[in-house]
Amino acid sequence: MNQYSLAEAMTDKGNFTVPKLPESNMGFGVLGVFLGLLLEVSTHGPHAVPRTSWRHQDLDLMEFSEPDIFNYSTLLLSERRDALYVGAREAIFELSKKNVTVKNNKVQWTVAESPMVMCTQKGKSKERDCLNYIRVLQAVDDERLYVCGTHAFQPQCDYLNLADFSLDRRPEDGRGKCSFDPSQSFTTVMVDGELYSGTAYNFLGSEPIISRYSPSQSQLRTEYSTSWLNEPSFVFADVISEGGSRADGEDDKIYYFFTEVSVEYEFFGKLLIPRVARVCKGDLGGQRTLQKKWTSFLKAKLVCSMPELNFVFNVVHDVFILKGAERRDTVIYGVFTSQWGNVGLSAVCAYNMTAVEEVFSKGKFMQKATVEQSQTKWVRYNGIPPSPRPGACINNLMRRQNISSSLHLPDKTLQFVKDHPLLEDPVLPVGNRPRLITKDVNYTQIVVERVRALDGNIYDVIFTGTDQGVLHKSVVYEGEVHIVEETQLLKNSESIKNLLLSSQTRSLYAGSDSGVVQSPTAFCGRYLSCGDCVLARDPYCAWDPRAAACVNIFDAPSQKLRKLIQSLNGDADKCPSDLSLSLKDYRRVTVKPGSSAELPCLGHSNLAQVMWKTNGSALTEASRFHLVAEHGLLIYSVAPEDQGQYECWSVEWAPAAGKNFTRLVAGYVLALDLPRRAPPPPPPAGRATAATTAQEAWSTRAAAGDGKPDRALLTSALAPPSFTAAVRFTSPPQTDSSLTPPPPPSSTIKFQPKPHLLPSSNAPRPDSRDPAAEYLQRSNSTALLFLFLLFFLLFLAALAYNCYMRYLPAPCLRLRAALLGSHKSAHQPEYRACEAGLMESASASTAAAEKMTMTERPTQNGSQTAQSVRALRDTGYETEPECGNGQIPSGTAAGDSPTQEKPFDVDCESQPIQFADADEPYC
Repeated sequence: MNQYSLAEAMTDKGNFTVPKLPESNMGFGVLGVFLGLLLEVSTHGPHAVPRTSWRHQDLDLMEFSEPDIFNYSTLLLSERRDALYVGAREAIFELSKKNVTVKNNKVQWTVAESPMVMCTQKGKSKERDCLNYIRVLQAVDDERLYVCGTHAFQPQCDYLNLADFSLDRRPEDGRGKCSFDPSQSFTTVMVDGELYSGTAYNFLGSEPIISRYSPSQSQLRTEYSTSWLNEPSFVFADVISEGGSRADGEDDKIYYFFTEVSVEYEFFGKLLIPRVARVCKGDLGGQRTLQKKWTSFLKAKLVCSMPELNFVFNVVHDVFILKGAERRDTVIYGVFTSQWGNVGLSAVCAYNMTAVEEVFSKGKFMQKATVEQSQTKWVRYNGIPPSPRPGACINNLMRRQNISSSLHLPDKTLQFVKDHPLLEDPVLPVGNRPRLITKDVNYTQIVVERVRALDGNIYDVIFTGTDQGVLHKSVVYEGEVHIVEETQLLKNSESIKNLLLSSQTRSLYAGSDSGVVQSPTAFCGRYLSCGDCVLARDPYCAWDPRAAACVNIFDAPSQKLRKLIQSLNGDADKCPSDLSLSLKDYRRVTVKPGSSAELPCLGHSNLAQVMWKTNGSALTEASRFHLVAEHGLLIYSVAPEDQGQYECWSVEWAPAAGKNFTRLVAGYVLALDLPRRAPPPPPPAGRATAATTAQEAWSTRAAAGDGKPDRALLTSALAPPSFTAAVRFTSPPQTDSSLTPPPPPSSTIKFQPKPHLLPSSNAPRPDSRDPAAEYLQRSNSTALLFLFLLFFLLFLAALAYNCYMRYLPAPCLRLRAALLGSHKSAHQPEYRACEAGLMESASASTAAAEKMTMTERPTQNGSQTAQSVRALRDTGYETEPECGNGQIPSGTAAGDSPTQEKPFDVDCESQPIQFADADEPYC
């Protein structure tokens, strides 16, 4: 509908209109508004946190599974037989209700070869789809169960005899009773031997129906029309008995809950709407109109939204009807999520049964209307509906009009029901808002139990299963919901497919693809203190002062209930003074200097904040070398100033009580484990120095018992008088090896808290001086000196290597030539012809000697002259062994002839080079 916006589609009444937009811009405009709404909800939406978290490996849970059998998703609890019936893939089990690990019976129900071949020919997987998934387990009477399975996409049903736990082996057609696809949603309920179901009637799943199968009556079903059912996803069905107390004499009603594609609103995609539908138990269909069809079928919209953000949860996943003694006390609980899963929110909404009946008995109808562009719209029907009211069950008023069954209803009423199955008025939740909203959690199943607490009031306890195998337990207190705990029921992070609750055994049963898990409804014994037990706000749990334990009130004798401590608002001031942790219980932790220490502090509350104190002052994450982690405190490189008392405090806010509760969780006394120092050897007679005197004074003072040497005395004895003040901030050199302890090992020491510990006799003050301070300073000075010497040696080695490789300027290379010149002349005779031209004439005899050729000189003098020339000429710019053209002489220095020149050769003898970068030809 172009004139309807998303906000209009999701409001309660649906009568708000916005200006009409062009079709080309409508989709983008609505999409932009919707994406902005999603961002706001995901950022600023409410967020509920469970107070306590229990891990699977920390709990004593009972589990059942068998090898090569999967999909334990169908559960049926029999309180009379104390049994839990489990429908799995090609198997049905009977387990003990008190302990599911005990298997009493088992029966196999496999698929024959012929149906499996037909299934594979239709494109289904032989290993996954073409098997028999047990989807229906309903009690017909005390001796039989009605069971149905997918049976390789050809649903079949049969009877299971409980006496010998065997099938009749007379299968019936399961179409309309059981789904074809094992992954397809469906629901069933057995009422007085008649099976009411909501599922798909064909192989493709394109024909959804709500039907009734009765051994004595004909089948009833819904009309195949999108106005009746439009791609529904069924989640739950149950019967509400009227009994004989109603004055109007109405019949019992069966309610169906599902999510379907909206027909009354238009969106850029398929807009899903949660629905509740109702049929009457005594419905027999119409005489002429709606033959073998429901004459009482009506459906309405379920609303579960956040009014402050105008955000709607439009997908219902599961529903539980909490039935009370009176019909008005019946409450319907449902778990919802958004159609767009990236929001990451789940909600629990509650609906009063009186509000649901009010909508079905007095709500306005909707009808189809043809408007612009021949599009079919659904608008409010403003006319007067016929009488009797369409969709109403047979009551005393109708009986007085000679209408004793649906077969006697007038055709006008039946035709109106056929054309107007949708009600305009929605079913609003209690308080017009969700009871509970959680973030980053997808709820899949829900069960609810009413518990009478010690204060005499009755509280609704909600158990919700998630798609990650986690169970949330919540309690409704004064209209608000408090999440008591979360429990990892399943080992693997898989979805909880089914959830049942037994009030007799106080147990929960969760079915999944991998198995069945049984869990108690409360873990009272895991709360170790009165404050923890009361702050949990669990209606099942209370503190027993005499036993000093948290107990389940349903397991305690009735005469002791008055002495138990319980407060559903979390007022822990009712607890006696907690003296469980005193100074004598502090654990003494001793570590070596420079090591790391971990002080555990494990709290059970996710709502509490941990506060650490050291020697009475609060410790923050910005403190020196301290890390306040989730499970404790980590101290890096423990120093003398880190010694003292450490206390871990838990600060928890109780919103219902309106106050904070602080308690001491763990206490430690941290001390250094100093190495024992050997006494220094006595100095020679008459040669006692100031350092020796200071060392003796240090040892004497340490032996006196305080362990705090006079550092000033030692410093003044080792330093000159004029530099005493400066030396106090440095580490004095040690001449005696006995005063230098070995370096401390670097390690992390973990300590686990113990309940009873010896007291600390003398906790050192953080600001007190200690011999370890002198030790750490000497250790640091030695390390710095060692590093300096190491880098200095590396620098000298690099300098020598670069000088040898001629990478450095002339001064270094001249030094290299002076040191290695004799070796160079022996290995590079080709340089002799060039080096002779570098000599400058200082005198006539010297100039004459320079003009002599290498062939005219005696051999013994040539070597000496070449060495002296090379020492003066080696400037570091030569990169080739020959003159500037890089050619190597073909002969030796003694055998070359001046007439054997090659093109571009330079006459080094006639053109001496004075500078390496001269413009003249050079060698």
